[in-house]
Amino acid sequence: MKNDEQAIRELVDKWLAASEAKDTAAVVKLMADDVIFMVPGREPFGKEAFAQNAGSMKDVALKTKSDIQEIHVEGNWAWMRNHLTVTMTPPGGKPTRHSGYILTILNKKPDGNWVISRDANLLTPEQL
Repeated sequence: MKNDEQAIRELVDKWLAASEAKDTAAVVKLMADDVIFMVPGREPFGKEAFAQNAGSMKDVALKTKSDIQEIHVEGNWAWMRNHLTVTMTPPGGKPTRHSGYILTILNKKPDGNWVISRDANLLTPEQL
C-alpha cells in the first residue's frame, strides 16, 4: 500500500492533469461531497458551483504548475500547503497568469482514497 503523502501528491497530479484536459467530471471525483472552496472576493462555494465555474472555462487553455511545500497527515485527515501557478489563455487572447499559496484540508474515504474537503486558494494575478 502506498503511503498517504504519496497518495495526496498523486491526487494533486490527477487534479491538475484533469483540469488542463477540461475533464471536470474527473476533478469533481477528487472532492468530498461537502467540499468548500474559499477564494478572494467571493463567498465560499461547493462542488456544484465549482463545476459550473469549470464549465464556463471550457474554451480557456490552462497550464498549471504545483510546488507542494508541506503535507501533514493525522489519521484520516491531512492538510497541505502548496504554491500553485496557473496560466490561462482564452481563444485568440493573451495569456494571464495567477499564482499563490493554497491551504487544503483532505479526508481519507473508507475506500482509502483521499479527497479534498476544504480549499483556501490565494492565487493573485501576475505580470507576464
